[in-house]
Amino acid sequence: MGLSTAAAGDGAQLCVFDLRRGQQEGQELDKILFFHPADCPILLQLSVIGLCEGIVTFTRIFSPEEDCEVIESEKHSHVFYQAEPDIWMVLVVEKSKDNESTWRCGALQGILKEAHSLFAMFHGPIRTSLDRQPSAELARCHLRTFLTDYLSDFHVGKKLQFPTYHDSLRERGTVQMLTVSREVALEVQSLTTVLGSCLGNVTCQSLVLFEDLLVSTTLPPDDTLNLYTYAVLRLTPRALCSNASSWSYLRKGTSVNASPTSSSSNGTTAGERPLLREKLSKGKDGFVAADFATTEVRGVVPLTPILWFQQAEERMYLCIYQHKSLTILLLIPASSLINGEEGIAHVKKQMLENASQKIVTVEQKLTRGWGGENAYHVAGYRYLLVDPDRRVSRASPPGKVTTLSKDSLLALNRLRQEIDLEKSKYKRSDPCHDKDCEVCIRTKNNAWVIAKITRGRELYMALEKGGETLLYASTAVEKFSNRYCEGAFSTD
Repeated sequence: MGLSTAAAGDGAQLCVFDLRRGQQEGQELDKILFFHPADCPILLQLSVIGLCEGIVTFTRIFSPEEDCEVIESEKHSHVFYQAEPDIWMVLVVEKSKDNESTWRCGALQGILKEAHSLFAMFHGPIRTSLDRQPSAELARCHLRTFLTDYLSDFHVGKKLQFPTYHDSLRERGTVQMLTVSREVALEVQSLTTVLGSCLGNVTCQSLVLFEDLLVSTTLPPDDTLNLYTYAVLRLTPRALCSNASSWSYLRKGTSVNASPTSSSSNGTTAGERPLLREKLSKGKDGFVAADFATTEVRGVVPLTPILWFQQAEERMYLCIYQHKSLTILLLIPASSLINGEEGIAHVKKQMLENASQKIVTVEQKLTRGWGGENAYHVAGYRYLLVDPDRRVSRASPPGKVTTLSKDSLLALNRLRQEIDLEKSKYKRSDPCHDKDCEVCIRTKNNAWVIAKITRGRELYMALEKGGETLLYASTAVEKFSNRYCEGAFSTD
């Protein structure tokens, strides 16, 4: 297959293409909006895109209401995601030499969804950019810069390494919450109230994180997820201290308009582009920002980004403040600031004057109640809890998951793949209801891998030290559910 040939060099490809473009003979190259690796020969890029387009068109004949998600060949898996109408993202990954399925296609599709969601938060929808500038020069520039930097997190040597069976107890596209006492919750609520009033009569929005866990949010769920994901990747103290490449895609303060409803006359031109990739750092005032960058056209570029929040339907400036392990993301409605950076400086001053003591108090109380990186470890269990409706998950600490054997993780990964397929089939037949199910499998290394779905909530579990009977596995799930999930997965 063409995909197999194209995939031989890097081990993986990621491409973005638009089915509405390049419909005339000789214009096929116009379809391609992004292709990784960039040095892949043009003819091979066209071969990959052509095959992908053919697959999409063919599957629509038999299932016009459902998108193609995965195509398996002998040596490769091809994961599809229609990010926007007729704009497709396709990830092509090589299978291992022994043909062992070491990754889960749902997890790979989650990467595509995450990449697109983050891109849209910084640049707005791809289609909007294409409509504004039919040549697609700006869209390609943004995609190339953003996705290349996004993919850098997956680089191991010269190849891309995506989540495998080792990550079968993790769920991309979810928020991990910090559980707090009622006393602390009241302190946090008081803090968010003060943060919301930093601009006087106009309400500001906020996210508060402790370590890499979400403490509070005033944004809708989808917008919360996107900003939380970005914060964990690049903004929290752990992210800032790491040596990972930084990708602070900050838009020009007063001239960027990322709203999908705005026109190019409102300031979005070819001159508007992300800042050079400088490492984000915390200043002496506690605010996190990128270094200044200069351009030949505009000179010094302001540091404060404007983000587009699709669910809130609003453009907002993002200010990042840190105090020890506490990270505060303050969002200021762009429509409320006429004087741009000067207005932002005023809001920052108000925040420091009015909220500093509350920030110190909240951080101190969270630190006293924090159980460390193993706070959510449950002895004897390796688990993942997912609430898809709320976009929330909780899992065993990564250090504890590494104690599981390869056989257990591979078995759990295969089980999750089967569950994904069953969920997809049931969703097509009855999209309004969730299907409850429970599967317990005894592995060849005498462990139990378990999946249970009840009223939309999902529990995945691996038990390596336990009894041989099915009754043991069911009882273990019951005990876990009653003690840690308020009985959500209990049979009674």
